[in-house]
Amino acid sequence: MDFDLQPILKGKLIELRPLRPQDFDALFSAASDPKVWEQHPESDRYQRKVFQRFFDGALESKGAFIGSSRYCNLDLTNREVEVGWTFLEREFWGGTYNRELKRLMLEHAFRFVDRVVFVVGEQNFRSQKALAKIGASFLKKTQLPADDGRIKTNLVFAITAKSYRVVVPAAQH
Repeated sequence: MDFDLQPILKGKLIELRPLRPQDFDALFSAASDPKVWEQHPESDRYQRKVFQRFFDGALESKGAFIGSSRYCNLDLTNREVEVGWTFLEREFWGGTYNRELKRLMLEHAFRFVDRVVFVVGEQNFRSQKALAKIGASFLKKTQLPADDGRIKTNLVFAITAKSYRVVVPAAQH
C-alpha cells in the first residue's frame, strides 16, 4: 500500500485537501499576519515574496494541504515521515483546530509509518507547546538551513504509532 501524501482528510472542524496553485491568494491572506511568524525561524514569511517561496516549496513537495500543513521527508525504509510547515490564522489558535489537523494527519500517517517527526524552530515556543499537547517527545537539536540559506537551530520531536495510541485513545477520536 502506497502512502498517499495528499489525501482528503475530513474531521468535525476542518477538511484538509491538497494544496493547488489557485490557493495562493487565500493562503497568503492567512499568512500575511506578522504575528503568525514572530517565533518562526523565518519571521519575515508574512511578506509576499518570502511567502511565495514557501508556497512554491509547498506545491513542489507534493505533500501540502490547504490548511496549512504538509507531509515531507517520507522515509519508508525507516517507516518515518515528517509533518510540518503548519500555520494557522490567529483566530484558530488555542489547540482545537491544530489538534484536529494533527490527529487527521497522524492517523493517516500511522497507516504507513511507525514514527512521525516534527521539526520546530528553537524559539518557536507556541509550536513546541502545541506538540506537547498532542504527545510529541523531544528527540534532539539539529542545525538546518533556512530558505534564506542561514543555518538555524531546530528541535526535533516525534510521536510513534505505539505512543500515539496510548496518549490519544481511540475513544477520543
